[in-house]
Amino acid sequence: MNREKRQIIFERLREANPHPTSELNYSSTFELLIAVILSAQATDKGVNKATNKLYPVANTPEAIFALGEEGLRQYIKTIGLFNSKGKNIIKTCRMLIDLHNSEVPEDREALEALPGVGRKTANVVLNTAFGHPVMAVDTHIFRVGNRTGIAPGKNPLEVEKRLMRLVPKEFLLDAHHWLILHGRYTCIARKPRCGSCLIEDLCEFKQKSEL
Repeated sequence: MNREKRQIIFERLREANPHPTSELNYSSTFELLIAVILSAQATDKGVNKATNKLYPVANTPEAIFALGEEGLRQYIKTIGLFNSKGKNIIKTCRMLIDLHNSEVPEDREALEALPGVGRKTANVVLNTAFGHPVMAVDTHIFRVGNRTGIAPGKNPLEVEKRLMRLVPKEFLLDAHHWLILHGRYTCIARKPRCGSCLIEDLCEFKQKSEL
């Protein structure tokens, strides 16, 4: 795929959704961090359902830490892998209190040192909360990057590096959200909705569907 095609793809995505944002509900950087930790192998809808009950009760590192693993579990037990996520969140709250004055650090290394926070989660927080032009490659972005030809790669890190290099600079800040939403609602895993895709004519996927 050439530069001109990528430029037009992102122009169209921007035109259709000028101010994309996360579908996770949050009102602080800490709430976003917890929601993203919970969202691994879970839907944003499922996470929102849990945090809508949790955050009115506890939405600071101190308050969630005070709940303890058992108390937190009552709020997040509807989410996949809730036991390990609960453990990690309690440890993360302790570290934020002890090492970061209860603030979420604006630093990749410090974020990735938190339990339950990998590169993807760190990138989501850096991008969505702090406005860094970084790319959090989840299953949706990995699929869209490969299927369309925008940024093919064998693993998420390869796709991330390609996107960082190939997405025109003016679109980098919002590209992460556009690509996730595109993968979630149009370029879906089983049968992409090519017939209703606004970049179908630019996409290099060979087995297009008419949906």
